Amino acid sequence: MVRTSTRGIIALGLAAFVLVGCASKKTEIEAPAPAPVAVAPAPVSVAEPVVEVRKPVVNRGKISLPASDGTAGMVELQGLFYFDFDQTIVKRAGHIELNRHATALKEDSTLRVRLEGHGDERGTREYNLALGERRANAISAYLLAQGASRMQIEVISYGEEKPVDGGHNEAAWAMNRRVEVVYR
Repeated sequence: MVRTSTRGIIALGLAAFVLVGCASKKTEIEAPAPAPVAVAPAPVSVAEPVVEVRKPVVNRGKISLPASDGTAGMVELQGLFYFDFDQTIVKRAGHIELNRHATALKEDSTLRVRLEGHGDERGTREYNLALGERRANAISAYLLAQGASRMQIEVISYGEEKPVDGGHNEAAWAMNRRVEVVYR
């Protein structure tokens, strides 16, 4: 029996020796390969065109709009609209310019305009005041029909009180039968 126990002790010693030898040996554990990292390309500095939004410019009652041909210039809108004797009908010749005024008002709700109606010296003062107001209201109705807001428009009549031409002939009277568009 002693032999078996000696053999068992030797076997145990060998097993312990193997185990200790394995434990003292550093085993290298392979770490998993690092995952590929996506590298974003460096931002390319491309000069994007700066779009300059040009707004209408109001100066001394007149309005200038950016030129529609793409140039850097500004175009001043005409602000006088003439009427025939004793008439309140907006002449067709003024429609294109009135459309430009209406577009400016529609696109910029901060713009305000005063429509000043005038008449010539013929007729009574009261009649000419009423006629000037009807003329200014005709321009107002046109602008409103094209999309301008009622809150942007003020109507006033001066009748015959502020003539452009003080003459007493048809040429002078034709210049005085007008509505002036004044931006504020």
